[in-house]
Amino acid sequence: MMPPAASHIAIKICGLTTSDAVQSIIAAKADYAGFVYFPASPRHIALDKAVILKTLLPASIKAVSVLVDPDDALLAQVMQVLAPDFLQLHGKETPERVKTIRATFPQAKLIKAVQVRSSDDIAHAMAFTAHIDGLLFDAKPPELPGMLPGGNGLSFDWALLKNREFPLPWFLSGGLNGENIADALSQSGAQMIDISSGVESAPGVKDPALIEAFIHKVRSI
Repeated sequence: MMPPAASHIAIKICGLTTSDAVQSIIAAKADYAGFVYFPASPRHIALDKAVILKTLLPASIKAVSVLVDPDDALLAQVMQVLAPDFLQLHGKETPERVKTIRATFPQAKLIKAVQVRSSDDIAHAMAFTAHIDGLLFDAKPPELPGMLPGGNGLSFDWALLKNREFPLPWFLSGGLNGENIADALSQSGAQMIDISSGVESAPGVKDPALIEAFIHKVRSI
């Protein structure tokens, strides 16, 4: 994973489940397409359906399979069936578990999502960097029923990332939308962003018009 040029904000649209949504990210020239395999999520998509959507993507848009605490059997199935460009680990995987995944699946490019509430959480991300290809900073959800590991529409203090240096490219995620994206970029200094619920008309229902408007907004900043 290469960091984008300074003049280009890399955009990942996550939680894609329909061809209309995929066509909209193609038309608007997104950089990454996220497919969630996590049955508890309203954005869950079966691998065979994700394969069909992945075939629509041009080479310029990289496919990311988003998984939550996957075991080796699921990882092997995803790599064989979907063959994504990246695996995004969005659960409570420890640095030791991520190291094992790297050793077991050396062909896989890994993104580790880190849940953030304080600067300590960001510091914790450094423990993963030797075993992954990229980081993703998302809001840490409250310990309440119904909270998902991601896609809750929650944000964190973006300024916690300002002027931080990481040895890997990183995404900003959590609560982003067309109204706050300019502030999020300014406060965090992010060059890569991930959005899901902020371009939906209902939980799990991507809105092609919102996707295109969001990407246009980012490209105009």
